[in-house]
Amino acid sequence: MHTHPARMVALGFALAIVVGTTVLALPVSRAGDGAAPLLTALFTATSAVCVTGLAVVDTGTYWSGFGEVVILFLIQAGGFGIMTLASLLALLVVGRLRLMTTLQAQAESKIGMGQVRGVLKRVALITVTVEAVTALILAMRLWLGHGQSPGSAAYSGVFHAVSAFNNAGFGLYGDSLTGYAHDPWVLLPVSAAVILGGLGFPVILEVLRQWRGGRRRTRTPRTWSLHLRLTLWLTGALLAAGTALTLLFEWSNPGTLGPLGGEDKALGAFFHSAMLRTAGFNATDISAMEPATLLGSCVLMFIGGGSAGTAGGIKITTFAVLGVAILAEVRGEPGAGIFGRRLAPQVLRQALTVALLGVAAVMASTIALLAMVDARAEVVLFEAVSAFGTVGLSAGLTGDLAGPGQLIITALMFLGRVGPITLASALALRRRTQRYRLPEERPIIG
Repeated sequence: MHTHPARMVALGFALAIVVGTTVLALPVSRAGDGAAPLLTALFTATSAVCVTGLAVVDTGTYWSGFGEVVILFLIQAGGFGIMTLASLLALLVVGRLRLMTTLQAQAESKIGMGQVRGVLKRVALITVTVEAVTALILAMRLWLGHGQSPGSAAYSGVFHAVSAFNNAGFGLYGDSLTGYAHDPWVLLPVSAAVILGGLGFPVILEVLRQWRGGRRRTRTPRTWSLHLRLTLWLTGALLAAGTALTLLFEWSNPGTLGPLGGEDKALGAFFHSAMLRTAGFNATDISAMEPATLLGSCVLMFIGGGSAGTAGGIKITTFAVLGVAILAEVRGEPGAGIFGRRLAPQVLRQALTVALLGVAAVMASTIALLAMVDARAEVVLFEAVSAFGTVGLSAGLTGDLAGPGQLIITALMFLGRVGPITLASALALRRRTQRYRLPEERPIIG
């Protein structure tokens, strides 16, 4: 009996978490005396494999050099595995569908059935290239601009580059990147790596193919696939929206952007918006942000980044499909479409299922956490959405949670990373032909 492909993804991530927990629970992984508590090791391993970045201890002081390398390896394995597994599942879904749907899926994804080996090689090449360039820029800046030793700067550059491209948000500094709030040579490379990782491998692959096409292709948006256009346009729109939201509510906040100059305020707002794509670095104090900023950030974190990438959330395309469906219903149109393409009814149902189950998971966890802690509702909701969206930003609550609260966040991180991928794949693979239709009846809506 063959295991369902969607279950294999969940089992693979669970196995990686078990291995990571075991290694981090060894005395050699901790900087201090004795071994880390099992719950601390489990939380950290889950956060690393699920590329979240939430932590209950300070990464740079609690873990030894060996422990930090283990965390880095788990981040890389989790991020690389997410991209490859999601892409391979997309190939598997195409293989299970029939001829017409297969041709449509191949035309839109630009990935053929015989390219599995090529896909893996290109994912690895893209990953190594982006991380190497980012690490080099950060290392040079930390060495020449901030006085770190060459070895320390190189190690810090590699660690933060891997963490950024995989949208993990783990850092070696207790205050994340707040010490570099004035330095665009640190914040912008990290932002670029986060955005590239969050776009998703299918988008990066298609962009490279369009670019290499040269004169043989017309490199205009009209030649792009629907997935590429949705991901790029919405990524840009959400980045702009997050930046504007942060500037609007935090401009005069003395605890965040208030003391900064105009250019540094814009840099800080953009960096915060980019981290909502979903990486857990912060250059401003999240706990000091206005409630309106926290709630707006929750919306952006819940949406997340692109499909088959290192970002979490329900994914940009899911959000776009729901928006298009709502717009079509408001206009009274019989079908939903965008950019000259009609969306299949099953795609609308899959998007609705993923989004509503995500809302249910976040709300149930928020209610459970509210019953355990004495904190403002928007702070608790922020932590829950950050965990589900595998963002890793914290308003200061996660580190103070007791055991049951940490287990809830751990479960949310695992569900948020594995859930949307496996659920969407399972729904596509479980498509059945119905040989009869029930009588139609319309209940009262609204």
